[in-house]
Amino acid sequence: MGHTERIAAEPDEPSAPVGVGPWPGGPDEWPDDERYDPDLLAGGDARNVIDRYRYWRMDAIVADLDERRHPFHVAIENWQHDMNIGSIVRSANAFLADTVHIIGRRRWNRRGAMVTDRYQHVVHHPDVASFAAWAAEAGLPVVAVDNVGGSVPVDRADLPQRCVLLFGQEGPGLSDEALAAASGIVEITQYGSTRSINASAAAAVVMYEWCRRWA
Repeated sequence: MGHTERIAAEPDEPSAPVGVGPWPGGPDEWPDDERYDPDLLAGGDARNVIDRYRYWRMDAIVADLDERRHPFHVAIENWQHDMNIGSIVRSANAFLADTVHIIGRRRWNRRGAMVTDRYQHVVHHPDVASFAAWAAEAGLPVVAVDNVGGSVPVDRADLPQRCVLLFGQEGPGLSDEALAAASGIVEITQYGSTRSINASAAAAVVMYEWCRRWA
C-alpha cells in the first residue's frame, strides 16, 4: 500500500480587484467620444471585457465587433436544457463568431455565458428543419461535430471559411436529423481512455481550429 500524505489547505488569498476604477480626473478630463459611457467613466468598469473596450457603452462594443466578425456561425441543439450552451456562447464570443443559433428550446441556461451573450448575436430556430432551411438559403454548409462513424478528424477535415459549426448535447451528441442536415462531420482526435470530451471544450477546440486556419 502506498503512502498518502495529507496536504494542508492554504488560507484563501484576497481576491484581486476586478476591472478598472473611475477615469482619472473629473468630467472635464473624460474622453470626448460618444462610445464612452458616462456612468462607467464616473464609477469604474468591472466588466469582463478587453482593455480596448474599457468604459465603452455596450451598444458601441457590439457595433465595433460587428465590423470584424468572422464568417463562421455556431449552432447548438437544445433539447435537454444543456448547461454547456452558455459556455459555448462565451467561446463563440471569444473567437468572434458571426452568430450563435439555438435549435430547439428557446430558453437556455445563460449562466455559463458570463454575460457575453449581450455582445454576441443569438437567434432561435424551433427545429432542425427550420435551421437547415435557413443555412441553405444563406449558402452556408453545415459542419457537424460528433465522434460518430464516418467523422473526419477536424485537423485533417475540410473546414470552409463560410460555414456553420453544429454541436450537440452533452452525452447524446447530435440527433440523427441534425447529422443528416450536415454536409460533413468532424471529430476531435483523442488519446486517453474517455470516449468523449465535454461539449463546451469540444466547441472551443473546433472554433480555435477554424481561427487557426482563417482568422
